[in-house]
Amino acid sequence: MSNSANTTLIPAELMQDVFEKILLENGMPHDRSLSCAEIFTQNSIDGVYTHGVNRFPRFVQYLRDGYIVADAEPTLAHKFGGIEQWDGNLAPGPINALFATDRALELAHAHGIACVSLANTNHWMRGGTYGWKAAKAGFIFIGWTNTIANMPAWGALDAKLGNNPFVMAIPYGDEAIVLDMAMSQYSFGALEQAAMKAETLPVPGGYNAAGELSTDPAGILETGRSIPIGFWKGAGFSLLLDILATILSGGASTHELSKTKVEYGVSQVFIAIDPQKLGNHAAIARMLEDIIQDYHASLPMNEKQKISFPGERILATRTRNLAQGIPVLQKVWAEIEGLMSM
Repeated sequence: MSNSANTTLIPAELMQDVFEKILLENGMPHDRSLSCAEIFTQNSIDGVYTHGVNRFPRFVQYLRDGYIVADAEPTLAHKFGGIEQWDGNLAPGPINALFATDRALELAHAHGIACVSLANTNHWMRGGTYGWKAAKAGFIFIGWTNTIANMPAWGALDAKLGNNPFVMAIPYGDEAIVLDMAMSQYSFGALEQAAMKAETLPVPGGYNAAGELSTDPAGILETGRSIPIGFWKGAGFSLLLDILATILSGGASTHELSKTKVEYGVSQVFIAIDPQKLGNHAAIARMLEDIIQDYHASLPMNEKQKISFPGERILATRTRNLAQGIPVLQKVWAEIEGLMSM
């Protein structure tokens, strides 16, 4: 998000303090208020405004409406070896996701590989949060969530699929390679942000009311006809992620979640692998370096463009936003300030 007449720069420390104060005022215990405030702020620092500062007012509204239960705790439903199924009990999504990630890492350390699933949980905000956490701790991570139906199957008019965000993360030096993507060409948060800024999309993201592929985010939001990544391939990927999330968690599927217009009670999967348990673990760092060096040697179409691996550009954004402040749309920050008690 560029700094312009309709944005303001908010220091990260101030943003986190404001978030924490609002969450405390809305009945969230102190430790959880701090954790959620940190996650929303870090997502914004990293440039993922759609699941950071822009998403915060909706999170607070869901707290007030009871879709998120501020003090609920996950409970174990079933376990076998490195597999565990938990009921999230509608606790705050980021809190449940942090718990499930930590539990997956603990089990992976013991078993080499672990799968922890959550039923009846809430939006985890940026899935990459948990990929970064696992990879920085030295683990390989694969995770995904299902969502309410917000994307048509390829060739269909009505939404039956979720855009089901998917995350893969691998430790790399002091940082990580982190792929964090929705199954739709653009996440709905990205469409909403582009619409708020009256921007057009770089490539078509869905269909407008005339049934034409469009770069107009407002028109796509109006029809609800976003397109899956890779067209039919992304649609199939989305369907299988939903099926697996439902099977592995024992929770609700996209079609069940879609019986209400409010997205809550979703199903999520957290898989962790301890690379130290692999026979080739001593060679992994060198192998990764060779792969990335070859990848970076790609010939760019535009000489000014750098070919970056997933998550690489976040590091530059993080440095800039910590130094200069986080760019926030003025109307979004005004809405957030309006959530505070006077």
